[in-house]
Amino acid sequence: MTVNMTKGQAISLEKSDGGSLTAVRMGLGWQAAPRRGLFGSRTREIDLDASAVLFADKQPVDVVFFRHLVSDDGSVRHTGDNLVGGVGQGSDDESILVDLSRVPVHIDQIVFTVNSFTGQTFQEVQNAFCRLVDETNGQELARYTLAGGGAYTAQIMAKVHRAGAGWTLTALGSPANGRTFQDLMPTILPHL
Repeated sequence: MTVNMTKGQAISLEKSDGGSLTAVRMGLGWQAAPRRGLFGSRTREIDLDASAVLFADKQPVDVVFFRHLVSDDGSVRHTGDNLVGGVGQGSDDESILVDLSRVPVHIDQIVFTVNSFTGQTFQEVQNAFCRLVDETNGQELARYTLAGGGAYTAQIMAKVHRAGAGWTLTALGSPANGRTFQDLMPTILPHL
């Protein structure tokens, strides 16, 4: 059963049988919003990029994004860059797979971001979302709609963080500006 998350909401990643999830996928989907022009509506391609920044004690130690598709330890993997969005018509345009059972013990948080590499703002994006899927059975666990448009080019989407022996997902939904995850680091740090 999917939980439609709101900004700041946290959910445990424990299964209903008491076990913990072992592998999850953070999916990102979007479409370019139609723009009215002199000759009718049209859309412009928008290149959003999903990234995952791995932290140990509030220090970034690795990142997975379109130019570094697999974390150094192999526990986090980006499935590849989508330059236009909307390909899946509501499905994931970019995905980051996390094998929670393989994440090294010193990694305590993984923050997921989205940024407009080409510099368009979220006013030009529609139907944007991130979602968490149990990768072992394909069940969608949580969905967070990246709503509100806005004159910003990035968003700190969500984070998974250790909670005792398990993991918790928190929807962050914090607007930011930047074309790459490096530009977003000052905005990420207060959420750790």
